[in-house]
Amino acid sequence: MSSSLPRPLAGLPIRRLTRDDLVPCADLCEDRGWPRDEHRWGLLLAAGTGFGIDDPDGKGLMATCVVTSYGPRMAAIGMLLVAGRYARQGVAQHLMRQVIESTGGAPLSLYATAPGRPLYEKLGFTAVGRAERMSGHFRPTAGPGSPDAGVHPDLGVHPGLTVRPASAGDVQAMLRLDGNAFGLDRTHLLTRLPAFADHLRVAEDGEELVGYAALWPSSGSHVVGPLVARDTATAKLLVSSLAGATERPLRADIDARHEELLRWLGERGLRPESATTVMSLGEQQPGDWTQCFTPLSVATG
Repeated sequence: MSSSLPRPLAGLPIRRLTRDDLVPCADLCEDRGWPRDEHRWGLLLAAGTGFGIDDPDGKGLMATCVVTSYGPRMAAIGMLLVAGRYARQGVAQHLMRQVIESTGGAPLSLYATAPGRPLYEKLGFTAVGRAERMSGHFRPTAGPGSPDAGVHPDLGVHPGLTVRPASAGDVQAMLRLDGNAFGLDRTHLLTRLPAFADHLRVAEDGEELVGYAALWPSSGSHVVGPLVARDTATAKLLVSSLAGATERPLRADIDARHEELLRWLGERGLRPESATTVMSLGEQQPGDWTQCFTPLSVATG
């Protein structure tokens, strides 16, 4: 494949990233003003495939990208980063073309920032949705009861609905619920959640598991994701429970179609921080968006 890179950069090899690259990956995030998130990089490189270009000047990594595969029906692309000193030289396009080729024609999905969207459109991606990032200190709901009791009057939940910490015995039920909601098998990602997340909660209606959510650290915040639930009331209860487990500000990338949850988070003290465009190349992701409220990370789809 011909390269549009300047001659000094065109011959640089693209290689697979390993856990030995965690610090250079985090350094590159910091270079572009993103949180270092070595913790998240560890998950991404364990559950997915990382691609990188080494800086020819020996200053770490010039560029990165990660692919998380969910089989032949979809792969998610994330963490496309290029060092500031190499910006606008065609590096991102060069790396993305190689990454797309590596996926063997599988449909692709990604979350695009406003500056990145023109590149993805040039590569054939189309906009299929939007996510709103909400962040801030969560104000607990008023009224009697604790988040785990499932009795908040403003959540509109069923009296039998409860939230509790997840246990090893919940994994299979979580995977079944997630498979129906997401539409694809995410076992290789979700089985890593207990070690990755600071808190993992499940919602039950009687003996039926009807939702789950994780809370994981990112810089000085805690991120809510994934958040999968049968309805908005269950999602609210899970967020309330997780918020009660931390004093850090919360962050969540909410599917913009979940307008009720976005309004409720705003009433609880979170504010819009940024927005991303969900884009696809090939067939759109299967599944039921009404049950998928947030991704684990925008990098994992």
